[in-house]
Amino acid sequence: MKILVVGAAGNIGQAVTQLLKAEGHQVIQVGRTRGDLLMDIRDPNSLQQGFNQLGKVDAIIAAMGDVAFKPFDQLDQADWQKSIQSKLLGQIQLVQVGSQFLNAGGSITLTSGIIADVPVKDGVSAATINGALEHFVAAVANELTHQQRINIVSPTVLTESYTAYRDYFAGFSTIDADILAKTYLRSVMGRENGRTLKAFSNAGAV
Repeated sequence: MKILVVGAAGNIGQAVTQLLKAEGHQVIQVGRTRGDLLMDIRDPNSLQQGFNQLGKVDAIIAAMGDVAFKPFDQLDQADWQKSIQSKLLGQIQLVQVGSQFLNAGGSITLTSGIIADVPVKDGVSAATINGALEHFVAAVANELTHQQRINIVSPTVLTESYTAYRDYFAGFSTIDADILAKTYLRSVMGRENGRTLKAFSNAGAV
């Protein structure tokens, strides 16, 4: 399969890319500043140009998106715009443009996070964005054509990132990136559609 991984340079993206290649798939690694193909998901024109250059694919995976971590009373418009433009609207635009270049029966996999389910310190922006994305996936799954599917992976904090985020996730179970990558593989190769695949520990996704 020809699979596009957006955010391939991040911890999740690297693990997903490694697993997909080990499974024998052709992986196109995408980023804003480095990768096989440069695209900025915040910019619909950049997405359109990138897909025009790439052509048809069998699967699209988004493993990226910035959100602001701040107390609610300190979040300003710039913080909200950062979260909306990158993680929320960026992934929505990726679906809108990318689905036009997705082969029949292909899949799209987005990324949210555990904060949609469990409040954390300074996590109002992240909770809002993650929750919106999960509702978007459930709704848009009914409108994709040509037997295309879409799911979203909701991970807990990565083991590899825990040191940087431990102040927000004290007491949380972590998940190793290589274990999490299997949930993305499940989304690509399975038959589930419109689902939030929750990966909250190394025990696996539900």
